[in-house]
Amino acid sequence: MRFDILTLFPNLVDSVLSESIIGRARKSGYLTVYAHNIRDWSEDKNRRVDDTPYGGGKGMLMAAPPIDNCYRAVREQILTENPDSKQRFVYLSPRGSVLTQQKAQELAQYDNLVLLCGHYEGIDQRIIDEIVDEELSIGDYVLTGGEIPACILVDCVARLVPGVLSDASCYENESFADGLLEYPQYTRPYEFHGMKVPDVLLSGHHANIEAWRRERAEELTQKQRPDLWQKRKEETNR
Repeated sequence: MRFDILTLFPNLVDSVLSESIIGRARKSGYLTVYAHNIRDWSEDKNRRVDDTPYGGGKGMLMAAPPIDNCYRAVREQILTENPDSKQRFVYLSPRGSVLTQQKAQELAQYDNLVLLCGHYEGIDQRIIDEIVDEELSIGDYVLTGGEIPACILVDCVARLVPGVLSDASCYENESFADGLLEYPQYTRPYEFHGMKVPDVLLSGHHANIEAWRRERAEELTQKQRPDLWQKRKEETNR
């Protein structure tokens, strides 16, 4: 799978996505990640990419031409590499719908994701109207730019790509995979500060272990995320 990130800070993005599991997946060829500096496509002699917003207001707005130039150059690269590439262009924005595990699973079906990182006060609306497929947010708060959200989206989607994780069960049995939070897990030592590992996990009885894990997952979801529990009940009753 290929990710193309349009940003003013490519080094920030590349440094984050060159470590740990994602970094190893890139080296192994399961993923390709490119961070494109939007300034490289500015037609201004000083590589300027922003301007004051019409109508007044504080701050600066990212202008349409450099973003458009960058996107079209990247799109040409993608189609040259794979003319049949299934693409999605996402703008990371606090006003977008919130990224969920279900959305990550949908995005993982594409061959290529192009991610646009806003900065300053955002971007010219005409870019959104003309070339953005959807806006996504990582939560109901505002950050200084879209680079960190873009890295989170890449991490969330990339781990669903075959080969990135060692075993599909690594993500099939985790939080949100079936609408529940993940059950508690334990490792050695058996006793820690007076707290012991539940005996059922030492029993070797796989059916009992699975039943215990299911019960704990349901309990945790009801307690810590009642919104998820209610949503799951509603979907089950349809």
